[in-house]
Amino acid sequence: MATFWASVFVFGILIFFHELGHFAVAKAVGIKVHEFSLGFGPRLLGLNRQGTDYNLRLFPLGGFVRMAGMDPEEEDVEEGKGFGHKTISQRMAVITAGPLMNFLLAAVLLAVIFMLQGMPMPGTTIAGVLPGQPAQQAGIKPGDQIYSIADKKVDNWEEIISSISSRPGQSTKLVVLRDNQKVELSVTPTVGEEGRGMIGISRVKKLNPLAALAKGCEFTFQVTVLILQFIGKMIIGQAPADLGGPVRVIWEIDRAVQTGFFYLLQLAALLSINLGLFNLFPIPALDGSRIMFLGLEGLRGRPVDPSKENFIHMVGFGLLLLLIVFITYNDILQLFIQSPQGAP
Repeated sequence: MATFWASVFVFGILIFFHELGHFAVAKAVGIKVHEFSLGFGPRLLGLNRQGTDYNLRLFPLGGFVRMAGMDPEEEDVEEGKGFGHKTISQRMAVITAGPLMNFLLAAVLLAVIFMLQGMPMPGTTIAGVLPGQPAQQAGIKPGDQIYSIADKKVDNWEEIISSISSRPGQSTKLVVLRDNQKVELSVTPTVGEEGRGMIGISRVKKLNPLAALAKGCEFTFQVTVLILQFIGKMIIGQAPADLGGPVRVIWEIDRAVQTGFFYLLQLAALLSINLGLFNLFPIPALDGSRIMFLGLEGLRGRPVDPSKENFIHMVGFGLLLLLIVFITYNDILQLFIQSPQGAP
């Protein structure tokens, strides 16, 4: 049950913010919005405000914003209030706003993690020193960079943990870099759980809201670049085609529930980046193809026949459904292969 509600939470925020992007910009440029819905299928509940229906529907795997003039067969569209009545740049802004909101959501989720849980400091830098513990008593300070332990140079946090854990109760020479100067200290690790040595230091630092948001934006950009690089390698055959569908996503959400709330937020941020990026691809039925058609309209000086464009989107949507079915089948096979009992 926890996995179910976690899945509803993750899919819900991804879809809500994506559609909110379309909705907010459409309203801002004066397009009449008939409906803002989360989910598909029968309407569970809703309300009407200023001519817009806000609905929650039965199946939570999707959502949509229905704007005036998007359907070529729609009649009686109020002059100046239809999607097609707006300039190309305004229409592009409406379409692009959905994916961009997914990138913004990812940055905000990561910022929340960096504020509440903290983020790892690079290399061997110490972020925090626990009061009353051996590290503080030895004179170790936040910002110090551990250079060596017991005359053995350390290059990463894993080596620090391994070295200190193996020396409970032993006076240990420790060299840190402080203001670009080497400082030699002596510390005696206490005996912790399972007899491991501990000195009371942390590599995780909690950030203030502005710094956290800046880091969230930075990480979002870095992850986006990594995804694009991986896709490029898949296209040229340098990396295996590794696509995941709803089944794998729910499986990952189940793992996140078992690991903790912050891991769930991290997974939601990664999925939001993927959703935003995927929607920008020029694939029929996705936002990217609508942007492409608007660009073509700008070059030609006239729009593509709406009926032809809608047919292309309909065909693209059908092909996407087939792809999702194939990916889902493959995900289920992989889960059975990974399970020793033949079941996930």
